[in-house]
Amino acid sequence: MLKSYIKAVEYHLPQDVLVNDDLAKLYPEWTAEKIEGKTGIRERRIAAEGETSLDLAEAAARKLFECSDLKPEQVDFLLLVTETPDYVLPASACVLHGKLGLPEACGALDVNLGCSGYVYGLSLAKGLICAGIARNVLLLTADTYSKIIHPMDKSTRTLFGDAAAATWVASDGFAEIIDFDLGSRGADYDRLIVPAGMFRNPKSELTGMVEVDENGYARSKENVFMDGTDIMSFSIDVVPKSVEKLLERNKMNKDQVDRFVFHQANEFMLGYLRKKMRIPADRLEVSMGDIGNTVSSSVPIALKRAMDKGSISEGARVVLCGFGVGLSWGSALLRIGG
Repeated sequence: MLKSYIKAVEYHLPQDVLVNDDLAKLYPEWTAEKIEGKTGIRERRIAAEGETSLDLAEAAARKLFECSDLKPEQVDFLLLVTETPDYVLPASACVLHGKLGLPEACGALDVNLGCSGYVYGLSLAKGLICAGIARNVLLLTADTYSKIIHPMDKSTRTLFGDAAAATWVASDGFAEIIDFDLGSRGADYDRLIVPAGMFRNPKSELTGMVEVDENGYARSKENVFMDGTDIMSFSIDVVPKSVEKLLERNKMNKDQVDRFVFHQANEFMLGYLRKKMRIPADRLEVSMGDIGNTVSSSVPIALKRAMDKGSISEGARVVLCGFGVGLSWGSALLRIGG
């Protein structure tokens, strides 16, 4: 049976930086220190006006080509995970296919998922490799939530940053992709949503009206809405169960996992999950302070940073977990060095 591996990971951040001091000027009741204390985030990168998720993904892909042995002509399947595409149609993956100069024999597909999207994308890439459909899959993640967040909604603007990541999945590499646990709780889809702007609820004068909720957060129906309490409850419910299920199926326990790389939602949530799951602090990756919650790119960025600083060594077993919008979740087991 064919095996699949992560062969290289790179990421790209936009140039503009939004620091807590800037946000504190807009929200006088929240100091820069309070924002960092609540979120664990000091600053986040923000896409420039006219700079889209597709642009960030293209930059991440080109960086991967520069820093690895993968050449555009070798890519035979492109997967793009994004919730902020350039167009309703065509798929942004097809647009990127042309911009990157990939072969015509290369498939291209968009995946509309957020915080769990990287793990789902890995599962699709593994399927393509193991089925013999592709030899080199280029998995891209990119989101620009800054473009759909209302500037005065401090519940979301303090959290999210823009970014993109590029992963090369092939039949050999530094990390074998062993197994997955995937799930959805679609009945709660409206806990994290942009309520208007597409076909179910098209843009109108009414959907563009800004309202202030009982917490003082301002947004319109065309902006991101997040029920933070429900998202927290969902995450602390499903993440431990998903990881436990994945490990049980592979006859492992948490003590045999060398590194946990979870979606970098915010520091408070990661800390709560770590304590609930009894994960030693030195085995859980926390890497969001300078970039914020980068949605679909948070897991690959955290994985890349952990590798670069030597937190993951040869032979290590690594558990990835993404969770959030959908509502959905996905966990993956990797073995470094095969």
